[in-house]
Amino acid sequence: MNLKTKRMICLLIAIASVLTIIGSVSYAYFTAMGEVTPMDATLNTATVSVKFSDNDLGLNAELNFGESVTKKFKIENTGTADAKVKMFFDQMINTYTEGSLTYTLSYSETEDGTYTEVVSKTNVPQSDRTSKKILANSLTIPVGKTYYYNLEITLNLLSDVNQDADLNAIFNTKFKVEDINYELDYSLETLKYLNVTSNGVRTDFDTSATTDEGVFEMEDDYGTSYYYRGAVTNNYVKFAGFYWRIIRINGDGSLRIMYDGTQAYLNGTDNVGRFIKTGQAYNTNYNDNKYVGWMYGPTGTTKSTSKEEAQTNIEDSTIKKVVDAWYKTNIEDAGYGNAVSDTLFCNDRSILGKEATGWIDDTGLGYRGNATAYGAYARMRAGFSGFIGAMPTFICSERNDAFTVNDINKGNGALTYPVGLITADEIVAAGSGKYQRTNKSYYLYKSSSHWYWSLSPYIVNTSGSAIVFMVYTNGSLSNDYVSNGCAVAPVINLSAEYVKTLKGTGTMENPYQAM
Repeated sequence: MNLKTKRMICLLIAIASVLTIIGSVSYAYFTAMGEVTPMDATLNTATVSVKFSDNDLGLNAELNFGESVTKKFKIENTGTADAKVKMFFDQMINTYTEGSLTYTLSYSETEDGTYTEVVSKTNVPQSDRTSKKILANSLTIPVGKTYYYNLEITLNLLSDVNQDADLNAIFNTKFKVEDINYELDYSLETLKYLNVTSNGVRTDFDTSATTDEGVFEMEDDYGTSYYYRGAVTNNYVKFAGFYWRIIRINGDGSLRIMYDGTQAYLNGTDNVGRFIKTGQAYNTNYNDNKYVGWMYGPTGTTKSTSKEEAQTNIEDSTIKKVVDAWYKTNIEDAGYGNAVSDTLFCNDRSILGKEATGWIDDTGLGYRGNATAYGAYARMRAGFSGFIGAMPTFICSERNDAFTVNDINKGNGALTYPVGLITADEIVAAGSGKYQRTNKSYYLYKSSSHWYWSLSPYIVNTSGSAIVFMVYTNGSLSNDYVSNGCAVAPVINLSAEYVKTLKGTGTMENPYQAM
């Protein structure tokens, strides 16, 4: 059979109730599995109560390339407060070629009314193991309202892509809805599960944290994040055969961890084994603003002609290729990818101008080698004589800089793998102290001979050279030209679901690990 001229996909969807719709996909048809009476589910904000149910009791359809089929859902808010929910592909397997299956989600206040798109055309996430993937990041159902949703799945013919593998591909999924307000408490659940407590909100970050100061809290893009600060000794994780250090509990309950070697090291230990690589350029080229990017545009050595072009996520940075390759080999191909969440990494390329940065040469242009300071510089007031104190944030101000794999609601969906680096804000929150303060005691100090990269742009200087923040050999927050060689310590996020399988106390001798 010529796959390019004829191909059918057959889908089987079943239904269930109480915030869950169950579906599976096979090779002949969409079909109903019988009616299930929806049930109330009381959520944890005020008296929110929603009914989530199948609204068409199944479909029968055969798809050729370019054809679509629509699955209908209904959400009714019977409580006394507005409901905000997320919808997921749950326990999903999708081995179709990337881009072969796409979906859109739209809603209407009446079943036969005009539908408004809430999720634009998006690839159905790939996964060769059962996993939970975001379908819609935020759906609001006002009190007393019933909203009708159409999920349209399309089988695409991809130009210049061999889709022969789709002949034996599998797409099985359930659908699940969860209360966002409940989900925002996931971080607190993770905090309790790891048996640690918060010391509250901190406002002073100028002083280096040389002792175990414990855990503090700060808002991030998902809710409340809990970060470890100072010479902590209870943030060790063993995962995928490596040791890691917890940076923070993200607001979605996932655990942000940094690679720390094939053995556990005491705080203050100087050892090159705490990196996956040394002498690695962030970008081989440096003479354009685009080179502060984890990804950038235009491709090759062509100069950028606008800030928007320089920040277009087309080409991978040199270091991203190295980190991706390491992740693929050691996490994905080793069978651990399902434990990693698609929580965003912030490559903050926001441009605030000289009034915010205090740098007199800051043009605020952000392209073609024009002198420009970026968001983290402004928050750290790096190099500014009128320095007023470090002000880190875990909120990514621009979605284009919020790197994710599949999530295009909070993130940009530009990543191949869910892996990145630590940010300058996380370094300061962890206890480095303000810009260029020595600290060899806190858990992020790794080596006296190798400094290592962060994900945060610093400046493009008056000579047109791109510079990025890094952790220096004395443990301080510092910076280096992107073309210079620094060490690499990847950062990933363990999913909230996987975290609940971890046992241990988080110490060197008894690290958190799945049992």
